[in-house]
Amino acid sequence: MGKSRVSNNIRRLRFDADEMTQKQLAEIVGVTRQTIVAIENAKYAPSLELAFLIAEAFERPLAEVFSFKAPEEKS
Repeated sequence: MGKSRVSNNIRRLRFDADEMTQKQLAEIVGVTRQTIVAIENAKYAPSLELAFLIAEAFERPLAEVFSFKAPEEKS
């Protein structure tokens, strides 16, 4: 399995939120800092619940925080 098809803008949003640290975001949403690192680096796709919690932490719609690239069709 390759890189996740779920991408995100968490790093930019953290910067825009007074340079929130990964640890601060992790504490807000109830996960470890390592989980935030993995999500930011697209090594891990969060659960739907966690994705909503992260979006809520930034007071942004889910689609502004995360995006999904559909697999290309095989011909």
